[in-house]
Amino acid sequence: MNRETLKKLLLSLNENDYTKNADLHIHSNESDGKMSPLEIVEQAKNKNKKYIAIADHNNIDAYLSTNILAEDFVIPAVEFDCFHKGIIIHILGYGIDIDNIELKTLFTKSSLGKRNNLYRLFHLRNPKDVISKIKQAGGIAVLAHPACYWCFDIDFFIKSLVDIGIEGIEAYYPYNGFRGILKFHKKDTIKQTADKYGLIKTGGSDSHGRKLL
Repeated sequence: MNRETLKKLLLSLNENDYTKNADLHIHSNESDGKMSPLEIVEQAKNKNKKYIAIADHNNIDAYLSTNILAEDFVIPAVEFDCFHKGIIIHILGYGIDIDNIELKTLFTKSSLGKRNNLYRLFHLRNPKDVISKIKQAGGIAVLAHPACYWCFDIDFFIKSLVDIGIEGIEAYYPYNGFRGILKFHKKDTIKQTADKYGLIKTGGSDSHGRKLL
């Protein structure tokens, strides 16, 4: 799927799709999730998911170690740890070319960079560089779980990311577990801000467990 086709697909999905048929933010045991990539794909089939994306932290080993991209409903993805305006953020890259040389420079070389939260705090990336390289790899850069970032002015914060090339925002995701605790902004505010800046609205469970939602 090329970049423009993916963009049209993401624009066509709505909140109802993300509630029932699509999950574009899943973690496998190639980072800090519990299920293998193959188990995730199998569960997605059983749940009749139309689209899924495994977005592991700072690596794409889920795709390199399996043939899951042969499945039409699997969108290649990754989630990078970044530091922006004094805040740790996560940027998702969708539809990336997993063989892109520039993108490979962003991947962690350590298993701790995939799985250890503390280690990852000391190996943060520049968001402008991340966004640029996602695009160079034919992908679309999306800000993950924005309601969970501690900042006074979320509009200004998102606008500052738009200025360096962010194209989408994760607007549809459940507030449970860790994300339920770290919730500083309302979902409606995020949706309104996405519309204000013409951003693609995506969604996903941010699942780390043994069952897909």
